[in-house]
Amino acid sequence: MAILMLNKSEQRKLTLFVTCLGAAVGVWLLVALSKHYVYKVQTPVHYVNFPGNKSVHPLQSDSVNLQIQGTGWQLMFDRIRLRPGTIKVSLRRLDRQNFVTFTDQLTAINADFGSDQRIVSVNPDTLYFDFSPRAVKQVPVRVAYRFQFVKQFDISAPLKVRPAYVNVTGPKEELIHIREWVSDSLTGNRISSGVNRKVLLRQSDKPGIDVYPGVVDVRVPVEEFTEKIIEVPIKVLNNRSYQVKLLPEKVKVTFMTSLSDYQNVDKDDFTVSVDLADWIDKGFPQLPVILGKKPVFCRIVSIEPQNIDFIIRK
Repeated sequence: MAILMLNKSEQRKLTLFVTCLGAAVGVWLLVALSKHYVYKVQTPVHYVNFPGNKSVHPLQSDSVNLQIQGTGWQLMFDRIRLRPGTIKVSLRRLDRQNFVTFTDQLTAINADFGSDQRIVSVNPDTLYFDFSPRAVKQVPVRVAYRFQFVKQFDISAPLKVRPAYVNVTGPKEELIHIREWVSDSLTGNRISSGVNRKVLLRQSDKPGIDVYPGVVDVRVPVEEFTEKIIEVPIKVLNNRSYQVKLLPEKVKVTFMTSLSDYQNVDKDDFTVSVDLADWIDKGFPQLPVILGKKPVFCRIVSIEPQNIDFIIRK
C-alpha cells in the first residue's frame, strides 16, 4: 500500500481544509438542531382529579400519540430516550359528562413541558369513560419482604402490621377479585434484631382503585435460633385390620427454634406418621416417614430414621 508523503506546505493546507470542513459541519449542525420541528411521541397517560362519587373506566388505551414542536436538540434526545414521560389528564369534568378533551387541557399540559417544547395536538383528542358506583372493601395487608439474616438469626413470630386491614375503594366488579393488598418490598441485610418500619402500600395499576391508608407500620420479630432434638411417636395411617409393630416406634426430629420458644416446644407440637397403604397397595418393604404438624417458625434439620421397618400380625 502506497504511503502519501506531504511536504510542510501541503500538510498546512490539508490541516486548514479539515479544520474549515469541521467548522462548517459544526455550524450546520448547530443551525439545524436549533430550528423547530414537529415530531411524534407515544406517551402514557396519568389520570388525576377523579370524581369523588364515581368509579371511572377508560374506554381506550392508556397511551396517546403526541405531536410535539421542539428544537432539533429535543427531537434528538427524545429519540434516544427509552421511555417517554407521562402526561397528566384531569378528570374533573367527568362530574358533568362522560368524556374529556385534550384541546381543553393543552395549556395545562404544556406547562409541564420545557419552555422550548410545546404539544401541538394529541391523537385521540377525546377520551371516553364508563362509570359505575364506587364501593368500599376491607382487605388484609400482606407485607412483601426479603431479608438476609446473620447466621442463626431468623423471624421468630408472625409479622405485626398496623393497621392489619385497609380500605380499598373502586368499582364493585373490580373489588370482587381483590383478596389482599400487598406492600412495597421490605428489605434488609445482615439482620440480627427486630425490624420496625413504615412501609408504603403499592398503588393499583388500574385507574379508579384507591387504598387508604397508604402506609402501614410493620414490626418483624427476629431472634437467635438454636438446635433442639426431640423424639416423636409415629402414628400409623390407613391401618384397616392389622396389628402393626414399628421398628422403631419413634423418630428423632432435629430442628431450629428461637431461644424464647426453646423450653416450650415439645413432642406434642409435631405429628409424624407412616402410611400403611404404601405396603398394602404398593408393596413397600419400608414405610417412609411423613411429617405433618410442626411449629410455624421451626426449621426442620433432619428426621431420623426416614424409613421405618415394620412387622405385620393379622
